[in-house]
Amino acid sequence: MTDAVVDPQMIRTAAGGAGAAPTDPRAAPSPSSAKAVGDVILDVKNISLRFGGVNALTDISFDVREHEVRAIIGPNGAGKSSMLNCINGVYQPQEGSISFRGQTFKHMSSRQVAEMGIARTFQNLALFKGMSVIDNIMTGRNLRIKSNIFLQALRIGPAQREEEAHRAFVENIIDFLEIQAYRKTPVGQLPYGLQKRVDLGRALAMEPQVLLLDEPMAGMNLEEKQDMSRFILDVNNEFGTTIVLIEHDMGVVMDISDRVVVLDYGKKIGDGTPDEVRNNEEVISAYLGTSH
Repeated sequence: MTDAVVDPQMIRTAAGGAGAAPTDPRAAPSPSSAKAVGDVILDVKNISLRFGGVNALTDISFDVREHEVRAIIGPNGAGKSSMLNCINGVYQPQEGSISFRGQTFKHMSSRQVAEMGIARTFQNLALFKGMSVIDNIMTGRNLRIKSNIFLQALRIGPAQREEEAHRAFVENIIDFLEIQAYRKTPVGQLPYGLQKRVDLGRALAMEPQVLLLDEPMAGMNLEEKQDMSRFILDVNNEFGTTIVLIEHDMGVVMDISDRVVVLDYGKKIGDGTPDEVRNNEEVISAYLGTSH
């Protein structure tokens, strides 16, 4: 993906920020008029990541508060996806630590991170194109399935009841994402924007406390971006799920984020509210390609 073309006025004047894992997506409480952001749930401290002699991340620190939308932005090659990969255990940083709800970890596998309550979507869709929408989202329930493989295959007794309960949960997610008409359609036959919803649904099926979104609007048209922005805010406001997202669309970032951290060449150059970031001259210089 090429770098987004950013007007400096977009950075300076784009609209400001917006406002427990769901047990039933349709039974979520109504959002309050003023969102209550809680204590720090995710604390990234002095993370440095190197590939051979290349520094992908250098001494990065920031925190994420419970129930907020925290954006990570920066030009291509800034280290944004590498940062998410460190958080969810795909990469192991050489220096620094990450704390989740006060528990510090340095070397965690992706599965261990998922079991702690952190889910992830990826910039490049990794869906099972030949499988139906409901079966793709069902894969997100894998960590919650207790029956052994033998009983699952036979679909008898407790295994059958458990599968029925998981499928009911997934049906609620499908309703929430407004893709009921496609529930039995192979994902590969869906338009790109709907595939992105399925990817979001699979992550929601894990019932995450923190949801990491890697460019959820990439490749979408304006209407699809508006729909995805609405779903992200609903997940955040109604379910109370903390959101950390990477996004190139500055209008989206400034509209839905509570706080923004800015990376450039693997270093942090800005951190604060959308208003603070849009007026940061170093951030503007990074996007315009001028020296700083």
